Amino acid sequence: MTILSGTWLDLLGLSGFLNPIALVIGAYMGWKADQPAKLAIAGFAGAILSLFLETGWRAVGLPPLFAFEAGALALFPFRFAGAGILATAIYFWARSRRRESS
Repeated sequence: MTILSGTWLDLLGLSGFLNPIALVIGAYMGWKADQPAKLAIAGFAGAILSLFLETGWRAVGLPPLFAFEAGALALFPFRFAGAGILATAIYFWARSRRRESS
């Protein structure tokens, strides 16, 4: 049995797949989406904007929100997947609630 290395923990943890900034952006965009085709854009936006916000945070000189060893190019697909999956779940949940209320 192998234990995940620190890089994999970064990619699957708070700095990658479960990044709170990317998840909040993906959830908001999934809530506001009116077509399923926009869910890929929600995942992409969640990944890109979270990386931009985190880079700006560090550029100002503030301490990093989440320490990680992996680079931005390694984190991007995991944040994209996390934000996209949450956007899809929120979209279909909100769509079913909108149908029930009308």
